[in-house]
Amino acid sequence: MTQFRRAPLVVAHRGASAALPEHTLAAYELALQEGADGLECDVRLTRDGHLVCVHDRTIDRTSNGTGIVSDMSLAELREFNFGTEESPAGILTLGELITLTLDWQSRPVKLFVETKHPVRFGSLVESKVLAELHRFGIASPPSADYARAAVMSFSAAAVWRIRRSAPMLPTVLLGESARYLGGGAATTVGATAVGPSVQTLREHPDTADKAAAAGRATYCWTVDEPADIDLCRRLGVAWVATNHPGRTKNRLGI
Repeated sequence: MTQFRRAPLVVAHRGASAALPEHTLAAYELALQEGADGLECDVRLTRDGHLVCVHDRTIDRTSNGTGIVSDMSLAELREFNFGTEESPAGILTLGELITLTLDWQSRPVKLFVETKHPVRFGSLVESKVLAELHRFGIASPPSADYARAAVMSFSAAAVWRIRRSAPMLPTVLLGESARYLGGGAATTVGATAVGPSVQTLREHPDTADKAAAAGRATYCWTVDEPADIDLCRRLGVAWVATNHPGRTKNRLGI
């Protein structure tokens, strides 16, 4: 019989985004109710320097408005609906999501913050993220095991900026290439975990073992199919990001 390793912890990818509009407070609240161990968000800077939870460069896909996030102020973005007609929702700031994460009393939940690059503000994004984490007292955990937040990026330079400024804060170097993740980039920037796509993991199942041999965890995205959930468990992946947190928890039996 196949011997399974410890079940991965489940991260809600932009909230319970298969059920409710991504990056909305309702989507994250549902994810917490479904037992998510972590919450994932993408952040971008507004024109006036606020961190908002938006994946795309523009708001066209996820709201009833149009325009580039970095060209608009927070007040302007608040004019648009990021929910549905039946359940309108305003744009979510990183501060609001941190508050939700830390206020959840049932169990400790970790927040995974992805910074997007390239962007017009460059390294200011990481500086602002760290400032916000410091404001909530979670930028300098005693150890990675007790961290309430982690910062992720496809940009090695972004990961390096976080490691240099907050060495105890967990970081994830994201990528779609096993060669990139295992070719020294993670070592160079000091990432504490690597983040392959589930397709990369399917094609290169030794990625997780190689990461573990180098003392790194594996964070895999976006894991929605039962066979992929089973694969991540079998390979010893630490964290799986999914659009279906409740369903994934049930599949893992946790």
